[in-house]
Amino acid sequence: MMKKLSAEFFGTFWLVFGGCGSAVLAAGFPELGIGFVGVSLAFGLSVLTMAYAVGHISGGHFNPAVSLGLAVSGRFAWADLPAYWGAQVVGGLLAALLIYMIASGAPGWSAGGFASNGYGTHSPGGYGLISAFLIEVVLTAFFLLIILGATSSRAPAGFAPIAIGFGLTLIHLISIPVTNTSVNPARSTAVALFAETGAVGQLWLFWVAPLIGAAAGAAIWAGLLSEGPVAASEGAAASAP
Repeated sequence: MMKKLSAEFFGTFWLVFGGCGSAVLAAGFPELGIGFVGVSLAFGLSVLTMAYAVGHISGGHFNPAVSLGLAVSGRFAWADLPAYWGAQVVGGLLAALLIYMIASGAPGWSAGGFASNGYGTHSPGGYGLISAFLIEVVLTAFFLLIILGATSSRAPAGFAPIAIGFGLTLIHLISIPVTNTSVNPARSTAVALFAETGAVGQLWLFWVAPLIGAAAGAAIWAGLLSEGPVAASEGAAASAP
């Protein structure tokens, strides 16, 4: 179990460090900034690389919502859920702390939003609560559909991390203007604690909506799309943001 939790810790660390780090350190850099397309790719690539690196150890969730969805679908033990959530949140928090320590070395730097998620005045495009809730639920649900389909024993072997990584990239391309994209409570928690915008006060949404979406996506897969009983080789799925 310790190896699985270590894999989830490092996988979530890399997701937050790569995705949120690119937003904080590189996205707004004068003339050389990578922009929101680059940030979207950074999140997708962070999941893709760690899914290949450690997905075979823990299943490569890197996301409390993904862990919940896999439990709902029958591919993950409910008893292991609290431990996975703990490893994911701690991994994300340490990554955010490291980003903060590095970024604060620049002259005149301030944390500002610190890649946090939000709605209303905290939304990049000023979108309201209902818009934020809907997009987080829908995108997390489809993220679970991608994960469950790509990791099915009937899917082409070895390609699941690619589908999942590009799926997360697409999710960010859609929703960065709305919520700055969560679909991952551990990622949202990690940076909200360092933001100077009051993001912690809106953090509840970025737990509630992704968890609802993940459960819905898993239920849709199990009820409508799954072709039969879960095979032994389908016991874990590579993922995450």
